[in-house]
Amino acid sequence: MKKSIIIIIGTIAVVAAVFIYSTKARSSKVNRGGMRSQQMTYTVRTQQAVISTLHDYVNTNGDIAAENSVAVYPDIGGRIVSTNVSLGSYVRRGDIIARIDPSEPGSNFALSTVYAPISGSIVSTPLRAGTRVSTQSAITTIGDTSRLQITARIPERYVAYLATGLKAEITLEAYPDAVFLATVTNVSPVVDATTRTKEILLTFDKDDERIDAGMFGKVKLYTVDYEGHITVPADAIITKNNMPHLYVLNDDGTVEERTVALGQTVDELVQITSGIRVGEKIVVEGERVLSDGVKVNDLTNY
Repeated sequence: MKKSIIIIIGTIAVVAAVFIYSTKARSSKVNRGGMRSQQMTYTVRTQQAVISTLHDYVNTNGDIAAENSVAVYPDIGGRIVSTNVSLGSYVRRGDIIARIDPSEPGSNFALSTVYAPISGSIVSTPLRAGTRVSTQSAITTIGDTSRLQITARIPERYVAYLATGLKAEITLEAYPDAVFLATVTNVSPVVDATTRTKEILLTFDKDDERIDAGMFGKVKLYTVDYEGHITVPADAIITKNNMPHLYVLNDDGTVEERTVALGQTVDELVQITSGIRVGEKIVVEGERVLSDGVKVNDLTNY
């Protein structure tokens, strides 16, 4: 009997010891896990909140031509006998451009000479000898290539922004790394009913021998400036409960989650109209894993 009691007491003691050890082990794990959670530090990069201007723009294409150009027409219809010019050649006013034979079968007339009405360069390919023309047929075009302009068409939805004096950047396929500045000098008073666009003319701010009449250009037309607000990368915005948020770095190395109001967006930069003060440090990288109050390590200056 005593032996049975001793065995029972021993078994209870072993079970109790195992229970106590297990409880302490779980408690130890919880404490260690809690310490790791409290000590977790996230790596971020920040930028200082400053007021800046967003420059909105429209991208389109355009054709480069001489600012002053005149089409050359014959005084009488007939067949072109000869042309004295070629594309790009320079002529003076009064130089002979071509000769026209107005003769018809059964008749013989003197040749008619076509003269240059202005001085300049030949900017369109002259019609070839043998071509029949009328008084409405342009033989070629003469232009002043010392002053070039670019013609572009702007979609109807942007016409409210169009005005003379707007600035643009022009890039050419021949010089993809170069940017040529131009200014809007004329805006068409009507919208083309077929293309739903409005035509504008831009003049290059500086003469540049690299630019030739007849070239094709890509036009970046600056339309409106959005001023007076802090701007941040759009990727820095976190949406929670359908509301935009940003993380701001505190002096103690923790971050604060802020609800903000957004303004205009241009090229992945967005205005912050409220919720952030000038001079505060805004988290712009690493924000996706953050939560309010966590500790961070700012690598901005490294």
